[in-house]
This record gives sequence, C-alpha cells and structure tokens, in this order.
Amino acid sequence: MTIIKEVKGRGITVPGADLDTDRIIPARFLKEISFENMGNYLFYDVRFEADQTPKQHPLNDIKYLGASVMIVGRNFGCGSSREHAPQAIHRFGINALIGESFAEIFSGNCKAIGVPLFTASKAVLDDISKIIEADPSLELHLDIEKKQLTLNQKTYSLTIADSHRESFLKGYWNVLTLLKENTKKIKETSNNLNY
Repeated sequence: MTIIKEVKGRGITVPGADLDTDRIIPARFLKEISFENMGNYLFYDVRFEADQTPKQHPLNDIKYLGASVMIVGRNFGCGSSREHAPQAIHRFGINALIGESFAEIFSGNCKAIGVPLFTASKAVLDDISKIIEADPSLELHLDIEKKQLTLNQKTYSLTIADSHRESFLKGYWNVLTLLKENTKKIKETSNNLNY
C-alpha cells in the first residue's frame, strides 16, 4: 500500500473546457501494447503538426518542462472511457490535476493509478494560472488531508471526492495491490461460498 498525503511540484495550465479523452490521447495510439510510452502521445494532435513539428502549446514550452501539477478547465476527461488518458497524463510526469470539474469515469481511472484530482472555482483556477504564468519555477504544495493548495505564500481551499481522499490517505487507491496483499483472506472467503 502506498499512502499519498501530498503532491509537490511545479504547475502548468492546459486551457480549455470539455477537453475529451480523444484529445488527451488520440485513438490511434491506443493500440500500444503497454502504457509505457503513453506520455509521448499526450495531447499529440494539439501539440504537433502532421509532420511532427511542435505547435505552440504549454506542454511544448520549455519553461514548463518538468511540471507535475496540471491546471485544467471544466469537464476535463469527458468523452469515451479510456484508461489510456490518465496513463498518458501520469506518464508525461503529471502527478495531480486541479480543475473546475472532471468526468466521472476519468476521475475513477485517475484514482486507480494514484493521481489525485482536486476541484476549485474558475476564479481560483484563474488566480493559480496567473501565478504560475508569472513564475513557472514556483512549487505548488497540494495537501490531500487538508484539501488545500499552497502556492506563493497563498493557501487555497480545494475539493477532492471524500472516497478518493480516504483511498489516498489510507493507501487503498491501488486495487491490484489490495488483492495481492489479501490472497489468503480471498481464498478463505471463496472456500466458504456455497456454489
């Protein structure tokens, strides 16, 4: 069990509402055998021309290189259900997201890989984005227990789903680890079932 109490790192804002999973990770990359290289394809069609020339995009901007907290708009991760979208985000180096709202299935897929999602008002997100844009070297400190962000000596109250918060604080977010750690109990229970 890995307990996640906080996330620290520099921030990056990816603007726009209703950024769907097809934009986050284009469908042609879903045929990859593993998630290992998914980070390379994050927002690929928005970030690169057909000839692979980089477009102007925050994720291509060197001043945000190494950022690990992504600020997004409303209804982020909507569209088709694909676990590849959170995997691409995480494997790009993003360890937490703060947005106005998130699609429910996307949210569950993020929790399953240990990526906390926080929500805040548009006004708060705009303020955070302005601070990051003014100085991309500043560190954001997300406290899961307190549901707070500290940035540039300011503290913001955030929201995180109670069930997700509890999972991160108790280390229960990774269901596969829970199953592996409880094989004896699972066998005992299955032996007592009448079927």
